[in-house]
Amino acid sequence: MSASGRVGATGDGRGGARSAADVSRVVVRPMGTPLPLGFLGLFVATIGFSALQLGWLPPEQGRNVALGVLALTVPTQLVSSLYGFLARDPVAGTGMGILFGTWGAAALVTFSSPPGAVSAGLGVLFLATGTAMLVPAAASLTKLTAAGVMVLTAVRFWLTGLAELTGDAGWRSAAGVAGLVLAVAALYAALALELEDANHRTVLPVLRRGAGRDVMTGSIDDELENLSHEAGVRKQL
Repeated sequence: MSASGRVGATGDGRGGARSAADVSRVVVRPMGTPLPLGFLGLFVATIGFSALQLGWLPPEQGRNVALGVLALTVPTQLVSSLYGFLARDPVAGTGMGILFGTWGAAALVTFSSPPGAVSAGLGVLFLATGTAMLVPAAASLTKLTAAGVMVLTAVRFWLTGLAELTGDAGWRSAAGVAGLVLAVAALYAALALELEDANHRTVLPVLRRGAGRDVMTGSIDDELENLSHEAGVRKQL
C-alpha cells in the first residue's frame, strides 16, 4: 500500500503554491512482524547455553552449542533487526540488533575457548549488553509481553556476566535457571505475536496498552497519522 502526505508547499505549474503531495510520496510496504523470528532465535540460544550452565551437557559440547547459535540465532536476529527498522519499529530493530551482536560474540568466544573456560572480558560484555537491553525494554511498554522478554534478557545477561567474571558455580546455575525462564517467555511471545499477525487479531494475550492497544483494529489513517515525522521521512534523524 502507499500513502502520500502533505509536508510542505512548492510552486504549481502557474508559479503559484501547490502541495508537496504533488511531487513526493511516502510508500509504506506491509510485511509480517519480525519479532517471532527473533524471539525463537533467542529461545534456541538461551536453551543451549542454559544446558551448558546447568551441567545438562558436558563442557566439551560448548563448541557445538556455539556453532548452533552462530548458524541459527545470529542470522535470525540480524534479519529481525533489519526488518524491525524497515517496519518502522525502532524498538524491535534495536532490541534484536543488540541480541544479534551479543549472541554472536558469546558463540565466538565459546567456540574459540577451552571447554568450560570462563572469560572476564565476555562477562563485562554481558553486563553491558544486559544494561543496554533496558533501552528498548523501556520504549516497548505499549507491548508488555515484548518488554517482559527484553527485561528477562537483561537479567539473564547480568547473571551470565557475573558467572563469567567470578567463575562461581552458584552464579552459573542462577544464569542457567534465568535462561530457562527467558526461554519460556520468548516462546510464548513468539507464539502470541505469530498468531496475532497470521489471524489479524489477538489470539493469545500480548498485553498491549496505550498507543499499542488499537493497532489491530485502528484505521489506516490512525496508523499513518504521524508518518511524516518518522525517521527516513523527516529531514533529520
